[in-house]
Amino acid sequence: MTQLSVNVNKIAVLRNSRGGAEPDVCAAATACLGAGAHGITVHPRPDQRHIRPDDVLAIARLLDARAEFNIEGNAFAPARGSYPGLLALVEATRPAQVTLVPDGDTQLTSDHGFDLVADGARLKPLVAAFRNCGSRVSLFMDADARDIGRAAEIGADRVELYTGPYAQAHASGEFARELDLCVRAAEDARAAGLGVNAGHDLSQRNLPALKRAIPFLAEVSIGHALIGEALYAGLDATVRAYLRLLA
Repeated sequence: MTQLSVNVNKIAVLRNSRGGAEPDVCAAATACLGAGAHGITVHPRPDQRHIRPDDVLAIARLLDARAEFNIEGNAFAPARGSYPGLLALVEATRPAQVTLVPDGDTQLTSDHGFDLVADGARLKPLVAAFRNCGSRVSLFMDADARDIGRAAEIGADRVELYTGPYAQAHASGEFARELDLCVRAAEDARAAGLGVNAGHDLSQRNLPALKRAIPFLAEVSIGHALIGEALYAGLDATVRAYLRLLA
């Protein structure tokens, strides 16, 4: 079965908009796990627009190996203020998985994957450093990337397919081309010995077609749509709905 990791960044966005401690990201993570989610994802950024370093530490203590912890982030971004850098956070928490994403402060959200021709040499020692922490490493990649197999050469264990273009096409009703790109990328990655994850803008509407087309998906990381849907149905019911789709 494809694993579901729930991204709780949006819980932190809502908290930060008001200040204080509510809604509580650990309480939200606990609710997701109680409904059957296999793991929790966070994506701390240097500008701390949502998940903060203290949240990362708190969630790590909460999970304590009872469920998978996936930390996403830009390994190239330097420490800033109270943000110690991605490697320092991983060294302190030892998550099951680290997903490296080439995002920056000017991006509202992650909107592209790595160019391994340009970034491969810089990534290789960083991938090794994260793996030395005992973490599996996944690289965020575009579905139309021609060099997706290079991720294995760099030392990564998995790739996460950026599914934003697929989700956008699905909403328009014309998504065969984008779905085919995802399938080809997944097959190329698997042929290179890589596990395949997927994430970004996945929802209950577009996830079934992706899952049918790529039955060997190891994990999906879903946050924005799931939290939005949970506003109407509740976290427990929404997480359970996703698990039924993945089964």
